[in-house]
Amino acid sequence: MTDRHSHAQIPELITDEEERARREAENGIRQFNMALEIIRVHVKDPERPFRLRSGVILQLNEAALKGIHSFAGTFRNTPVAIGGSRHNPPEAFMVSDEVQDLCSYVNENWNSRSATHLGAYVLWKLNWIHPFADGNGRTSRAISYVVTSIKLDSILPGTPTIPDQIAGDKDPYYNALEKADDAWLDARKVDVSALEEMLEQMLARQLLNATREAAGESCTNN
Repeated sequence: MTDRHSHAQIPELITDEEERARREAENGIRQFNMALEIIRVHVKDPERPFRLRSGVILQLNEAALKGIHSFAGTFRNTPVAIGGSRHNPPEAFMVSDEVQDLCSYVNENWNSRSATHLGAYVLWKLNWIHPFADGNGRTSRAISYVVTSIKLDSILPGTPTIPDQIAGDKDPYYNALEKADDAWLDARKVDVSALEEMLEQMLARQLLNATREAAGESCTNN
């Protein structure tokens, strides 16, 4: 499918493509480590219940775009379009309220919905809002992984991780996002079932690889 890249007026701090790629790779590691630290703080700790806040989302975007864009870690103040999609993200003045609605959905449904449903909802809704000038996909995948992991009360073992699996083959991800967008556009219905199925498969793959890795280490130690 056509790549769903966003198009916005972005003040770029790095114009050299090689330097930009290097910084994006470094920032990707920084963002994932930040996500893991957020997960560590909340798993296995009933005294520290998790509540999704917009501040966490902003922090993860800042980590992804630090040194690359002037608007790192801030909501966009310009229009944005998504190439290859029927969906037009909301106007900039609506972004903050939409992100708050996303957080409220996760928090209000925390005890009644599955980890993959909540993770899928975050993946869809944050991409639907497209709250940032850039890094929306990276940030949505990171915060979805945070939500999924904390809901499962686990620092998930195994590689590749769910975000890495998505990044490695984006077509199923884009197709599932489009299905959720179409359900909302055509019927004002939240339907993230395709994203849920994708996350379930990726979670199973990550955990199965963890089992294989552990078995391999055991054989080596013996």
